[in-house]
Order: sequence, then C-alpha cells, then structure tokens
Amino acid sequence: MVGNPDFLTGIGLEQAPEFQELESPEGELHLRFFVPSGNEFALSATGIREVISQSPDRITLIPNVSSLLLGTLNIRGRVIWVADLGQFLGEPTTLNTDRPEIPVIAVEDQDTILGLAVDQIVGMDWLDVEQVRLPTNVPDSMAPFLRGEWVIPPKEEVKEQEEKILRLLDQVAIVRSARWAA
Repeated sequence: MVGNPDFLTGIGLEQAPEFQELESPEGELHLRFFVPSGNEFALSATGIREVISQSPDRITLIPNVSSLLLGTLNIRGRVIWVADLGQFLGEPTTLNTDRPEIPVIAVEDQDTILGLAVDQIVGMDWLDVEQVRLPTNVPDSMAPFLRGEWVIPPKEEVKEQEEKILRLLDQVAIVRSARWAA
C-alpha cells in the first residue's frame, strides 16, 4: 500500500467507491419520540442526560405521590423519579407499563434529574431550530412546556398523507414544574 504511488500523492482517491464527502448536518441534534396518544415530540440533545430502556419491575412504586409519577429508578447508584410524560402533558392515554421494557429519557436541569417515560423512541435527528414556529392548537395543559413546533410535510411517495406536527419540549420547564407537587 505504501509502495503504491497513488497513496503518496492522493491521486485516484476521488475515484474510490469508499470515498464520500460527508455532509455537515443542518440545525441542532434532537431526540424524537412518541407518547401513548401517538403525538410525536422532540427534546434537544443538550438537555438529555441519557436514554435507557428499563423493565417495569425495575421502577419502584412509591405510595401517596402524584399520579403522574410511575415511581423511582436507580441509575448507577442515583435514585431518580420516573414520570409518564404523556400524562404530565395532559394527554388522555396512559403509558402501557405491561410490556418488557419502557423507554425512559433522563433529562437534567442543574443538579436535578427526572426520568420521562415515553411510548416509543424514534431516534436522533438534526432539526433546524430556525424553522420552529409558535405552537398552534395546543391544549392549555401542554402549552407551558413547549418551545415550538415543526411542520413536517408528507414524503413525496405518500402525498395523500397530511402534514405531521413535531413539537419541541422545554425540559427545564418540565423539570421545574409545580405539577410534581400535586
């Protein structure tokens, strides 16, 4: 390989099938996920401590706490509260805990960590924050926790689909909410 003259000059590299110019991502990195009602949300990756899938029996039920809280979870020696994010946002459908694993998004604000249990994790996506618009048709119970929303047009191959709304949550507002005391 070192004896190959093209190795030293770099000639011919552009013709190699492995050579691809990497596109730089546009926007900021976000985690996309669904709550049980089927609504899709996103959280900025900068406020997420980690994403885990836990067996429901690893979440310890705590009596006499808010109905929004599923219980506590021990993550590497630190006990954190786990909440049903859909219920917290005022969604009518509760999280199904009768399944092998529950996706939990651990968000952090200063020294407080809160686990947000969701229905399904979609994955990470680069989203253009300059395309975020003010939320529309949002329930009053959800409005204080939204930073905005994106309108995602249907894919070209499925034109009869309608636009999807992807709502951007404010994890600091969620962690600091007075609803946890109720």
